[in-house]
Amino acid sequence: MDIHKILKQLPHRYPFLLVDRVLEIEKGKTIKALKNVTINEPFFEGHFPHRPVMPGVLMLEALAQAAALLAFDALGSSPSDDMVYYFAGIDGARFKRPVEPGDQLILQVELLRMKAGIFKFMGRALVGDELAVEAELTCAMRKIA
Repeated sequence: MDIHKILKQLPHRYPFLLVDRVLEIEKGKTIKALKNVTINEPFFEGHFPHRPVMPGVLMLEALAQAAALLAFDALGSSPSDDMVYYFAGIDGARFKRPVEPGDQLILQVELLRMKAGIFKFMGRALVGDELAVEAELTCAMRKIA
């Protein structure tokens, strides 16, 4: 899935769109996506000027965006203006390696279960073969009143 399809599936836009390409997707099971990390990211200006490091919360957000793409694919639907996809929980987050400009963050997300608009995922982000972050993510799709 290229960036044009991603833009149709996710409401996020620059500077908050954190998925550049979907490399693989197995319907209702797993997704493998890519985030190219560049020095042009606006957060590097302040995090940290002397040693740029991608904030951990943004790595988790990138995993959640990949999870949203997997969820929409599993449901065979697209987001709508009356639907929003929220984080509902992050469990067991562990940061193992800093992510720096020039890295390619490989986002791997597995759908563990879904019921009544609540989704549970296991997410891992790697740089090469090195684990950068892992966490269990809970997300919810809700209609906007």
